[in-house]
Amino acid sequence: MALEGFEVELPEFSKVKKVIGVVSGKGGVGKSLVTGLSACGIQKKGFNTAILDADITGPSIPKMFGIGKHKEADQDGILPAVTSKGTKIMSLNMLIDNETDPVIWRGPVIAGTVKQFWSEVKWGDVDYMFVDMPPGTGDVPLTVFQSLPLDGIIIVATPQELVSMIVEKAINMAQRMNVPIIGIVENMSYMECPHCGEPIYMFGNSHIESYAASKGIDLLGRIPLNPDLAAKCDAGKIEEFDNDYLDSLIYKLEGLMD
Repeated sequence: MALEGFEVELPEFSKVKKVIGVVSGKGGVGKSLVTGLSACGIQKKGFNTAILDADITGPSIPKMFGIGKHKEADQDGILPAVTSKGTKIMSLNMLIDNETDPVIWRGPVIAGTVKQFWSEVKWGDVDYMFVDMPPGTGDVPLTVFQSLPLDGIIIVATPQELVSMIVEKAINMAQRMNVPIIGIVENMSYMECPHCGEPIYMFGNSHIESYAASKGIDLLGRIPLNPDLAAKCDAGKIEEFDNDYLDSLIYKLEGLMD
């Protein structure tokens, strides 16, 4: 829920039913991957889906969905790109001339861009919008928490021991901003042995289940290190990857519509 006095309105004729933030306390944990897989999973259930890429300085959503430059607009606003499966996407990397150019902007400018993506893009009718947030608890995450009507957040973690401290920062921010926590997803949780199929815990045994339970938060998925998934993302074909990693998350997201 946006804070009173900070709300940013959607453009005319746009309607977004549920807004889900995907957050992490640090970078490099696979937040964009979870955003992409979540959008694909809920889209396969027949819902109209969108992604607002708020990770302005490190956008990777267009790459994994195979979207290049996209600078389309009409007299009423900016038009989002639409993937082959129908997911609407807006990201800064679609608007700049060279996707490898660095975005050397200060926090207020970045935060203003996120607000524009919400208020000036013609989203149309969307059932679920996923907001891929930058890591940490700084300007841009704060802008999203304050300005957008978040229905909940998904926290992304990895198995390393220090992650409990990092995850707790995200939990504390959500609680202070009065935003519900939908659950935790652990990325890079394990890899399957190519010979016997048994899990190999590359980063040691995970304690995410006990940690989530201690916080009263649902663990809603564990994503392994999967070369096929990585190859699909690199090729811009994440929508073609078939998996059940986030089935529990998708089921809980569907329940938000009840």
